[in-house]
Amino acid sequence: MITKPRIAAVVAVTTLLALAGCGSSSEGSEKQELTVFAAASLTDTFTELAEEFEKDHPGVKVTTSFGGSSDLVAQIEDGAPADVFASADTKNMDKLGDLATDPQDFASNTLEIATPPGNPAEIAGFQDLAKAGTKVVVCAAEVPCGSATAQMEDKTGVDIKPVSEEQSVSDVLAKVTSGDADAGLVYVTDVTAAGDTVTGVEFAESDEVVNTYPISALDGADDADLAQEFVDLVRSEAGQKVLSDAGFGQP
Repeated sequence: MITKPRIAAVVAVTTLLALAGCGSSSEGSEKQELTVFAAASLTDTFTELAEEFEKDHPGVKVTTSFGGSSDLVAQIEDGAPADVFASADTKNMDKLGDLATDPQDFASNTLEIATPPGNPAEIAGFQDLAKAGTKVVVCAAEVPCGSATAQMEDKTGVDIKPVSEEQSVSDVLAKVTSGDADAGLVYVTDVTAAGDTVTGVEFAESDEVVNTYPISALDGADDADLAQEFVDLVRSEAGQKVLSDAGFGQP
């Protein structure tokens, strides 16, 4: 015959086991986080790829941080937690040295002029950006799109006097869409992504300067294999289609 005290003890033990089981289930449901730093020009494509990665990896949350490549490099060097880095040029990736475990090229991009809708300043080509009275915004020299702009000036002999130099293509576009600039130099993909908020002006010399985009898992990533899997997705056929649809070229 089971006594009342013994029944109470069994119930207590059963309750504790149940609570312990609940605790384990809660901890197991916590998502693993993968942090991806990427150039601002990759915002739309990498947001889409991050969503695809999460679908294929239940329990993984991809956190993305977009900005000028030089700013992201500085953050990584200062110890910001990042597992993957995608740069808009090889120069900024190279700055990371051994922190970038195995950089691999995955895309390319060229410059295009963005103007407010309708192109009110009637910008027809790269030379027009040097016309007196034309308010032009470019990226700062340390940013990949700024470096590409400087190279384009050297090749064409056009000397642009910008009204401001920004830290990312996103900031350049913001100046254009707000009406603070007659034109801005960004990438082809940025003009495509901006849709009707800007008018794109192609110019013949754009193919003379091509930015190559590298990506790498980073030394010290919380899960090196998972970080490499994201890199592999970007370079896969599916990842390349997302990039191609956005206007990126082959590396």
